[in-house]
Amino acid sequence: MIDYYSRVAPAMLPHLRGRGVTLKRYPRGTDESVFFEKECPPFHPPWVKTQSVPRRLREGDINYCLAQDVASLVWMINLDAIELHVPLALTKDWSRPREMVFDLDPGEPATLIDCCRFGLRFRDVLAGLGLQSFAKTSGGKGLHVYVPLNTPGITFDDTKTFARAVATIFERENPNHITATMTRNLRRGKVFVDWSQNDQTKTTVCVYSLRAKGKPTVSTPVTWKEVESAAKSGDADRITFVADDVLSRVKKLGDLFAPVRKLKQKLPQ
Repeated sequence: MIDYYSRVAPAMLPHLRGRGVTLKRYPRGTDESVFFEKECPPFHPPWVKTQSVPRRLREGDINYCLAQDVASLVWMINLDAIELHVPLALTKDWSRPREMVFDLDPGEPATLIDCCRFGLRFRDVLAGLGLQSFAKTSGGKGLHVYVPLNTPGITFDDTKTFARAVATIFERENPNHITATMTRNLRRGKVFVDWSQNDQTKTTVCVYSLRAKGKPTVSTPVTWKEVESAAKSGDADRITFVADDVLSRVKKLGDLFAPVRKLKQKLPQ
């Protein structure tokens, strides 16, 4: 894990810097106990930077760890933090989302391929609204569709309302295949469009993060052409990548998610 995160750091760190990191820690390995840790452990070394943000639902602040450099990143990983999750806002501007995300999550027997097919439709609908989008795998069975914003004045109320409206329209048009409802027993055989991730209190697995699976899969940025290829062939392996694959991809392709950090877009009226 340390070797992977050290080597992928040049691509990953830009997506971590300035964001409060939630550690998903597996002290007994992936098959046993796991816990999320938002508060930076009090024993962190002085060179691990932290930043406090106000709690939303109760008094006080959360003092988040910041992964500003390779040393800080490796220190976090060495706490058995296999996965790193981040909010959609920078800690210094906690109320302004930098992007909007649609988390496409299949309920068995639906699969990643179903997510790819609907992900492509999301891309096209968003493009029709003047919004460019980017895809990454969840590292599991799902697909994440990101819409960069990076524009002042946009709030989480804006993005959450917009995302919910789009998800609801997709559900109405595809009632047998899409659900925008949180209730788990309604997800079977459908792709759940999780619009609720667009919230100040929520986090999403960071791009390039390992996932705690028996196989070391990674949340990997993919091109829409790759998504199309997987959807057309029905072969999920085409966009399922493990750690070594990702290091090779970054070396060859660079950071496919770099535009998400910089592209400025506004939500349509």
